Amino acid sequence: MKNNWKWILGILVCLGAAIGFYFLAIGMMDSVYAYRSPLSGKPPLPGEPVGEPLSERVVYVLIDALRMDTAYDREIMPYLNELRQQGAWAEMHSREPSYSATGYSVIFTGAWPELSDGPVFNLETEEIPAWTQDNLFSAATRAGLQTAVSGYEWFGKLIPSDAVAAGFYTPGEDRVADLEVVDAALPWLASGEYELVLIHLDQVDYAGHHEGGAADPNWDAAAARCDELLAEIVAELDLSKDTLFISSDHGQVDAGGHGGSEAVAVTEPFVLVGAGVKPGEYGDVQMVDIAPTLAAILGLNIPASTQGQVQTAMLQLTADQENAILAAQTLQQAVLSTAYVMAIGADLPVNKDGSVVLDPQDKMALARQELVNAQRLPQLLIAGVLAVIPLAWLGWRWNKDTIWLLAGAGVFHLVFNLWYAVIDGKGYTFSYVLGSTELVLDGAVKALVAFGLGWLLAGWGAHIFGRRGRKAAEFTFSLAVVIMVTLLAPVLWSFAWDGLFVGRFLPDFTRSFIALLAMVQGLAAGVAGLLFAGLGAGIAALKGRKR
Repeated sequence: MKNNWKWILGILVCLGAAIGFYFLAIGMMDSVYAYRSPLSGKPPLPGEPVGEPLSERVVYVLIDALRMDTAYDREIMPYLNELRQQGAWAEMHSREPSYSATGYSVIFTGAWPELSDGPVFNLETEEIPAWTQDNLFSAATRAGLQTAVSGYEWFGKLIPSDAVAAGFYTPGEDRVADLEVVDAALPWLASGEYELVLIHLDQVDYAGHHEGGAADPNWDAAAARCDELLAEIVAELDLSKDTLFISSDHGQVDAGGHGGSEAVAVTEPFVLVGAGVKPGEYGDVQMVDIAPTLAAILGLNIPASTQGQVQTAMLQLTADQENAILAAQTLQQAVLSTAYVMAIGADLPVNKDGSVVLDPQDKMALARQELVNAQRLPQLLIAGVLAVIPLAWLGWRWNKDTIWLLAGAGVFHLVFNLWYAVIDGKGYTFSYVLGSTELVLDGAVKALVAFGLGWLLAGWGAHIFGRRGRKAAEFTFSLAVVIMVTLLAPVLWSFAWDGLFVGRFLPDFTRSFIALLAMVQGLAAGVAGLLFAGLGAGIAALKGRKR
């Protein structure tokens, strides 16, 4: 009985670690879903309209998930490329998390996900909150313009209800839904009653998720159908008076997902054609530039939380018009930066000579970084201590079995990552997560198989099956602990830089995903330790009877 405590300790450690990894993962994800912008309850006040409109109306065709390479492929989307040559076009860049609700919020508020107060990750429709920040639709409504939206049902939740005069929202995402969306919008265009119209086409995103991914012919077919619908829409416009804007909200990886920082997921087409537009290729723009640029075309105020810039080089402006836009933009940025610094509770950043930083973007970035650094230092110290403890434990209990325990842990990581990244072709970002259940089940299966192979190698090398059952079980518990200790490294890395749970600032999502994947593996390793300890003890007992 005197040695039973090792069994009990092994069971408690494996069980406790599995539970701990589970709740860490749940807590991390819940904190992301619960995140709200520092400006959520204190949005900056909108400024004055920038001046006379350059166009009678703006029609925005948002083709969900359309990658830039697909959009600019003349064989797939010939009509879009015909329009592109008539207008201003660029390579647009967004940021992770590259999800739809996140992208919609960035597009129409002009603020990046940390400030836009839109969902950071996609939510169920009933859970989606309306934007609290100034946006293109609210700005248009304040100016007395009529707005209309035809698209996916999330827009009915995101856009404040008093900012939309006419709406058609569908729960569908496929080609049939897109036909309904366009059929609803065409009468609005024919009537000429609406000065800001959003038409959202979703079937490319649907093809990526449900019909083989972005590398499948179904993807190109969906894009080609959207090109045909685009032609139908433009047939109702007079581009000498109207302005047409076309973009997507994110791209997709070849396997058919998005959410991460892959170039194809955060690079999108940007095509602006029609009244008030100066044709040409304009290099690179940011997604946050859409809202202020379209606001300037319609003569609206620049949305108050906008972090982007009016693309004045693309617009046909007089010197007075350009000066008015730049003055409005300067004031808007100054008001935003002051509101942001106050909202996060930071001091005004100063230069080396003691003067206050005046550039609005620098002011915001420096104020944010000051607070991040203040919380990062204790996190680094805690992470360092927590990293040293298991290393000290490993050194203290070093014996002839330790090398085999490390070898078994090495096999675990090698098998898991080869299976995950090479055989399945997945990347270490949220683009490859179909859902929380799929992530846990897929990771757990891979981790259990990887643990089993590592256990067989380590057990063979240490001859555990020739020992008594209790010794075989204790060795297995030790292997589980070594594996879980190594899995703490990415978790501590994420904690040191961003904290485990999202607070006032969003984390680096690639780093967070790697930590989350490690937590899933850690959960599985804890369970595997219990299962294989029993199996090892049973095998050893059987061999002992045969002897």
